[in-house]
Amino acid sequence: METGSLERYLHMHIPLSEAMGVTVLAASADGVTLAAPLGPNINHRHTLFGGSASAVVILAAWTLVHVRLQAIGIKGRIVIHSNRMRYDRPVDGDFVARAYPPDDAVWRRAIATLKRRRMARLIVHAELESAGVLACGFEGEFAILPDAS
Repeated sequence: METGSLERYLHMHIPLSEAMGVTVLAASADGVTLAAPLGPNINHRHTLFGGSASAVVILAAWTLVHVRLQAIGIKGRIVIHSNRMRYDRPVDGDFVARAYPPDDAVWRRAIATLKRRRMARLIVHAELESAGVLACGFEGEFAILPDAS
């Protein structure tokens, strides 16, 4: 998917992404990379607010699932079910979140479940870095609900 149209989609359908200054750097079935400035996401210590860090990595992981579903022509409602976030170091500058695709077998099983019109679940991993230094790790379980139409 073209990054500009994906970014517009995110800003329109997930307005928080625009308020946070999120931009799409790369988006394919192999991964999604989002960037955001520190300014609108700063806390009282002049570092990245933990909620913003979490929101951007969740958005990167959600976007990866969205892009992969679109690539194979399957519609579904993607929702976060649970997540675990690890904050390894403070972020005092602009940052990037990268989401990585699940294992192929896990993805195929999720798609097969969706094709049977059942809810699928899968885990997506992501990382957040600033100035080339890893700052946060993320693991999120997403539920994909079959399209009702």
